[in-house]
Amino acid sequence: MNTLELAKALIARRSMTPDDAGCQDILISRLEKMGFRIERMRFGQVDNFWARKGAASPVICFAGHTDVVPSGPVEKWESDPFSPEIREGGLFGRGAADMKTSLAAFITAIEAFLEKNPNPEGSIALLVTSDEEGVALDGTAKVVDALRERGELLDYCIVGEPTCVSVLGDTIKNGRRGSLSGTLTVKGIQGHIAYPHLAKNPIHLASPAIAELADMVWDEGNDYFPPTTWQISNIHGGTGATNVIPGTVEILFNFRFSTASSMESLKFRVHEVLDRHGLDYDLEWSYSGKPYLTPRGRLVDAISEAIASVKKGVKPELSTSGGTSDGRFIADICKEVVEFGPLNATIHKIDECISIEDIEPLRLIYERTLENLLGSR
Repeated sequence: MNTLELAKALIARRSMTPDDAGCQDILISRLEKMGFRIERMRFGQVDNFWARKGAASPVICFAGHTDVVPSGPVEKWESDPFSPEIREGGLFGRGAADMKTSLAAFITAIEAFLEKNPNPEGSIALLVTSDEEGVALDGTAKVVDALRERGELLDYCIVGEPTCVSVLGDTIKNGRRGSLSGTLTVKGIQGHIAYPHLAKNPIHLASPAIAELADMVWDEGNDYFPPTTWQISNIHGGTGATNVIPGTVEILFNFRFSTASSMESLKFRVHEVLDRHGLDYDLEWSYSGKPYLTPRGRLVDAISEAIASVKKGVKPELSTSGGTSDGRFIADICKEVVEFGPLNATIHKIDECISIEDIEPLRLIYERTLENLLGSR
C-alpha cells in the first residue's frame, strides 16, 4: 500500500485513547518485512512498541501515536469519522491530520529510503504509543524509562505531530513550553457579612498577593521561547449565599514556562509571595511537562533542507508555541528532538482532514531527512 492507502487503513480503526484497535499490528507487519526488531511494550491498558533496525549510531527515531480523540457528534460529520473518505481534495476522518497520515508517511518513507540505502550509516527506530491524547502515563513516558534503564539513547527524533499553519513545511516545532499547575487554598474565617470584624475574608486577604503574582515578570524568555506566563483558570469561594463571608477560597493557576525558568524557581517565587503576605494557605502542585528545546543544529538543518527540496519556495519557521507533546519525554534520552507534520487547522475538529496534495510531499520530506542524516556521504 502507498501512503494514502496506509493512512486510510489506520483511520478506519476506531483507536480512541487508549485503545489501539489494531493500528500497531498494521505498522509492525510492514516494519517486520523491512527487518526491524520489534519490541511490544504494554503498560496498564496501553499498547506501545519500540522498533529498531541497525545497531550503530547515529540513531534517528520517528515517534507518534495511534490513538485519537473522540469524534464528537457523528451526525455533524459529512461522513463517518472512522470510514475514511476522499472528497474536495482531502482525506477526511478522525486522525487524518493527528496523526495517522504521519505514521503512514513514516513507514513508506523508511521503505523508500531502505530500498535506495540498504546499509545506512546508523540506525532507524520507531516509538509508537496509544496513549498520547489521554493522560500519557503508560505511553511514551514508560517506553523512554525502559530505554533509559538499559542505556539505549537516541541522537535524533522526529515526532509526527501536525505542526504546519498555512502550507505544508511552514513550521517546525523545535521545543515546547513546560506546564506547571497549582491548586491554592487560602484560609480565612467564615462569618456573617454584616459582622466582618468577626470573620476573615480569604478573598480579600489573597487579593494583594494575587495581584502581585499577576504582575510579576517571571523571565524574559529567550531566542526560541516567549516569556513565561502565569494565569488563573478558576476561582471559587463561598456558599452561594450573599450574606456569608467564605471560610476559604480556592484558586487554580497554571504556568506555561520556557527554558529560561525551572519548576523549582517558579515554585520558590510563588511561595515567597504568599508567605510575605502572611497568608494561611495550602498549595498543591501538579507538574505535567517540562520544557525542552532543540536549537538549530544537525536535525533542524536536515529537515529544513528536506522541506526546501520538496516544497520549493517554502522556508520553515521554528516555533515553540502550543501545548505539550510526547517530545517532552523523548528529550530525556535524545539529543535533538523536533516535531513536524501536516497542517493543524482541523485537528480535534468535526470533519478532520488532510489535503491529498500534502501526503506524498510529507513522505518525501521524511525520506529526504533520512537521506540527509543517514545516507551515504
